Amino acid sequence: MNISNIDLNLLVAFDVLLREKNVTRAANHLGITQPAMSNSLKRLRTLLNDPVLVRTSDGMAATERAATLAPKIRKILLETKEALQTVEDFEPQHSTRVFRLMASDYAASTLLPKLLEKINRIAPHITIDIMTPSDVTFHDVEDGKIDMAINLFDQLPQSFHQKVLWQDGFSCLTRSSNPILENFDLDSYLASKHVWVSKTGFGVGLGMDPKDVHNLGLVDEALAEINKQRDIKIFTRNYHLAMQLAHDDQIIATLPKKAAMVHKQDRGYAILDVPFCIPDIELKMIWSPLLHHEPSHIWFRHLVDEVAKQC
Repeated sequence: MNISNIDLNLLVAFDVLLREKNVTRAANHLGITQPAMSNSLKRLRTLLNDPVLVRTSDGMAATERAATLAPKIRKILLETKEALQTVEDFEPQHSTRVFRLMASDYAASTLLPKLLEKINRIAPHITIDIMTPSDVTFHDVEDGKIDMAINLFDQLPQSFHQKVLWQDGFSCLTRSSNPILENFDLDSYLASKHVWVSKTGFGVGLGMDPKDVHNLGLVDEALAEINKQRDIKIFTRNYHLAMQLAHDDQIIATLPKKAAMVHKQDRGYAILDVPFCIPDIELKMIWSPLLHHEPSHIWFRHLVDEVAKQC
């Protein structure tokens, strides 16, 4: 195959078609007509001597060859975009740049207040657009539409750059008048009622099943390891709400320690050591290779890392 005879726009069309698996949606994504997208698919089929997408009972699906090519072509496109980026000087004190940041509620409870305070002090004209995990996808980050995502990630695409901001253990948060404080151990922990809070990764969360221990996260998996199970009465994906609910003297919230310590000066709360072992978690920031060498992004990453070290 002579590469000089290949229209490189077809690689862009291939990438979007493999992601959307729908000609109309792919056309909308690229801002072209549906017939033009159909023609690109026809040309791809001729070029690759492969159907690329085939119709199934569940809609369009990628062929085996197309699925194998997809990550390779995406890498080529990302590296091409990165190589052609315009590099400009960055002066944070004068910049009016908008940084789009996806942050989990855990990060919003612990890291963001100090980060925003510092940005307001040293770069007062910069704007921060904060989104939740359900607002964005991995593709938004990979395409550079989102400057950074900060969360507890289960799995990540290999194309992303990433950095661990900190490791955190767990604490129990409850009302300071909770009678359990007189003799807090594993038995009294298990005899209490609990609020569950967790949200990792991207996308819209699904309803939880209290009996499905292995999908409940680190706290309940750690209890399962010692053949124990807590009495979960409330499920939430919001750390602020979980901490509010822990102000009830009948409820315990088992949270990452840095989240619990938000209330260390509040006499209405008590912060307790967890009476069993739970593996530590890692808060990470991730970003697209398209932004890796961009001066304003480098400044922003260093600032986030610096603030995280102070938390």
